[in-house]
Amino acid sequence: MTTPATPKPLLVIKDLSVSLEGARRSTKVAPVPVLRSVNLAVEPGTWTAIVGPNGAGKTTLLRACANLLGRRDNISGTIALMGVPLGSWAAKDLAVMMAWLGTADAFSDGDLSALTAWDVVALGRLPHQRWWPALAPLTPADEGVIQAVMMQTHTWQLRAKPLMQMSSGERQRVHIARALAVKAKMVLMDEPLLNLDPPHQAEWIQLVRSMAASGQAVVSVLHELNAALYADKVVVLVGGRITCSGAVSDEKTRAAITDAFSNRIEIRQLDGHWVALPRL
Repeated sequence: MTTPATPKPLLVIKDLSVSLEGARRSTKVAPVPVLRSVNLAVEPGTWTAIVGPNGAGKTTLLRACANLLGRRDNISGTIALMGVPLGSWAAKDLAVMMAWLGTADAFSDGDLSALTAWDVVALGRLPHQRWWPALAPLTPADEGVIQAVMMQTHTWQLRAKPLMQMSSGERQRVHIARALAVKAKMVLMDEPLLNLDPPHQAEWIQLVRSMAASGQAVVSVLHELNAALYADKVVVLVGGRITCSGAVSDEKTRAAITDAFSNRIEIRQLDGHWVALPRL
């Protein structure tokens, strides 16, 4: 019997170290080291959850994967998407390949606040549009994608509602739909469950698992450990270093998660599901 071939990684990170320049004004103040010699591979058709304590570097790692770090930040190592260094990708091509959902998206809408949910989700189709000499109108195929992802995220009923009139949870679901509308090979989400109630958190888990099953790669930063434990791979980040990367079914992964949170949690199996419980 032939063993199925392991798919080639979609994204490969090698020896990534990052020191953030931030807003420091004095050259005498050293940049702050955030990531130290990080190595990680993300395969297509998988969901990777990044977990760790506050200040571990989770968001910085995700931003590095999206090529969103500042020009003044000190970065060493390499990140390649489909074998091509991130810096070599044209911005439009990268926007088609990789979708981004940031933590602040639902809280810094600014001039977007007057837009309806439909308008916001439609922004996810911009990388696919012709920009010159004028922005091309949405095609029937684009509109079909927008409707489909809004149905998936239960935001279709909000399509005519302006963001400014939505709850924080509704806005978060709209921004998730926007990221899905790109139909990218890789979707990066920073705290996507923020402000979502338990039913919508469960729907998000089902959605992400179906995305992975369809061949997309999903990488998410999560503080909700019980959601992260459903991922194909859990990456444990502590002090800017990956201490473990593997399935939660592996005892080493569970031990690394517990250790990352100072042994204040324990991971058990309940009715076939892994759950994280606080140690009081």
